[in-house]
Order: sequence, then C-alpha cells, then structure tokens
Amino acid sequence: MNIAPDPKSMPQATLLSPEANQAAALASATGVLTVDLDAIVANWRKLEKTAVPAECAGVIKANAYGCGAEQVARALSAAGCKTFFVATLDEARVVRGAAPAAAIYVLDGFFQNTGEAYASIDCKPVIGDLNELAEWDVFCRRSGWSGGAAIHIDTGMNRLGMTVTEAQGIIPRITAGDHGITLVMSHLASAELLNNPANARQLTAFREIASLFSGVSKSLANSSGVFLGPQFQFDLARPGAALYGINPTPEADNPMQPVIALKARIVQIRDVERGDSVGYGGTWTARRPTRIAIISAGYADGYFRAASANDGTRGAEVVVAGKRCPIAGRISMDLTAVDVTDLERSAVRRGHWVTLIGDGITVDELAHHFGTIGYEVLTSLGKRYARIYKGGDVTAEPPAAPPAQPAAAST
Repeated sequence: MNIAPDPKSMPQATLLSPEANQAAALASATGVLTVDLDAIVANWRKLEKTAVPAECAGVIKANAYGCGAEQVARALSAAGCKTFFVATLDEARVVRGAAPAAAIYVLDGFFQNTGEAYASIDCKPVIGDLNELAEWDVFCRRSGWSGGAAIHIDTGMNRLGMTVTEAQGIIPRITAGDHGITLVMSHLASAELLNNPANARQLTAFREIASLFSGVSKSLANSSGVFLGPQFQFDLARPGAALYGINPTPEADNPMQPVIALKARIVQIRDVERGDSVGYGGTWTARRPTRIAIISAGYADGYFRAASANDGTRGAEVVVAGKRCPIAGRISMDLTAVDVTDLERSAVRRGHWVTLIGDGITVDELAHHFGTIGYEVLTSLGKRYARIYKGGDVTAEPPAAPPAQPAAAST
C-alpha cells in the first residue's frame, strides 16, 4: 500500500517513506478512499477469461470511474491489457503516460482541429457520424497520419453512432483497402437485463452490418454484455463498470470483487434528548435519548442527500465500530449525522473512522439508497478524500488543498 505525493515535485530532504507519507496524509484527511488495484486486475482477468477468445479491453473513462485513470491504466497494462477506452482527449493523455504501448480509443470522437492532438499521443477516435468521418479523412490525407479509427454504428441505443444505412454507405471504402478503420463497434442498451429482447435485436443488427467490414475487428459487449454469452463477444470486449466491482449481472449474484472502501472521520459526538430533531428541516426526531456521531462526509463528497433519513423513511447505513448504524436526518454538504445509541459509549470516539463503503456495504447497495446506479456513485466520489492505492507501483492522490478564504457554513 503506497500513499505519497509525486517525489519529483519534492525537495530531496522532504522525501518520506510510504508509511510516513500515509500517516501524514491520514492525519489531515477527513475522508479516505482506498482503491484495491489488485482487485481491479482480478476483475479484468475474470472478464478476460469469460470473453475468451475475444480480447478484453479496459474502459477507464471518467478517471477510471473515479478510481484513478493513471493508476488503473498502469496496473491493467502490467497485467496484460492492451486496449483502453476513454471519453476525451484529455483522458487519453493521462492513459498514454501510464500505458505507452496500449491502443487507446476516444469515445467522444473526432472534431476539426483535434487531429494533431490525436496524432501527438497516437490515439484513435471513435467516429459515429459521416461529417466526423469526412473531417477525419481530410486530416489524414493532409497530414499523412495513419493511426487508425473506430466506426461506431447505432443498433438501438439512439445515442451515438452512424445509422445502419449510413454504415452500409461506407462499405466500398472498406473493400477498397487502406481505409484506416481498425475497429467497428456498437453499444448495448439493455445488456444488464438477461432476457430483454432488445439484446437479441441489437445482436442481429450488429452481426449483419459488421460482417460487411471484412478484416476489421468487431466489438459489441460491455460489462454486462460479456455475460450474455459468446455470441455477443466478437473480437473485443469493452468492460467498464465491472472492473470496479459494480455488479454486471444484477439479476444474479455479483461475480466481481469489491474494489473500493470509503471511510470518513467522526468530528463530534453529541447527546440528543427524546423528541429533539436532527439536521436541516427537523425531519428526523429522536424517539429515545439518542447518541449522535457527526461524520465528515456529505453530498459535496459524493455522499448523496437522497440517502437521508426522516421520521417515515430509513436512510442508508454506515459501519461504526464493526456494526451497522443508521443515518439520522438530512445529509448536508460536508457532514452526516449517524445514530450510534446502540453501541458501547467507549466504542465511539471523536477522530474514529466510519465506513461508508466496505465491510459489507457495497457500491450497489449505496446506489440503491441514492436512487441511482453504481456508476454515478463511483464517479461522484469527492476530491477531498485522500486516496490510498493497494497493489501495484502507484502513487497516491492527497486531498485537494483547502481554499485560501474561510470556509462557509455547511448547507
């Protein structure tokens, strides 16, 4: 486990051991997010084995779903992952630095005046529009760049991609050779629903159009698509969420290992009389003399207000001293109140750590309380957390520096 700022940016005299850096970071952190890179690698290997003989890529857009694109790319590249997908060119630059030999596809595609940026880091646009294709062609012709691109075909998502008819119109350039297309892909809209008829419709549409792209690798399966069967896997699978422990088969047990643990610090403990309310709006009332722990995480940190509790609805739970305890009242911007009445008084102290994710609380469980999906939970985790990485040769991300001006009151 390593936690350290970039040694290159530190004077030699201030370099500390990983253990000393970890202690220093945790002393000032109000929350700690631990990312298990070994678990991410294990998840990728499981997905790779399931997808055989297809290649298994890694989708690490949105800072690897909040887990750290640089660290995840380096760990997966060392494990044998050769292809990565990101959303933007800025994300591609980060991945290129961590995985110098990898193929990198940029899902948001090609825009005029971005060609030099693509060429400078040797990454490939995912093209889903005929105008986009024309602009890419102009750049390649004028620059002589031959780094390749993917063609995205819409088979039912109605989000990005050429129509099937448009894709049929570019087949002559495929048969003519020297076309520069390295991948043809589509995206499943309902892969997490095993028996959804949309999956079969998309599979049929993609198989028919992709078969016309002779000699070009083909990709359809996302995380859930990997588990729909070999007919969906083609040449390349593109798992994302499953790498980070989100259940790709929500109708069955999760086959993936948990990846993250999230803890926040208790900043105050207070006693509340029976009949008193807790939090904004007074929506939660103590039904007995109650002991409340205030923890240093709120919706500004990605712990959503939707998980609040009121007199009629139980909210999310956290783990305190090894036991689940319920939230009390509304979650605020920086703070959350937790009912710890049932714990021994000596078991809960100011400065102790409380588990928000981990110790049996999964990302998917928390997503249920948030009224959303695990993807949004992971990508919303706040920058104020110190990040600790387990496994791999990694550096850690300390929490963001506090603002120069006095902090405003929580809202």
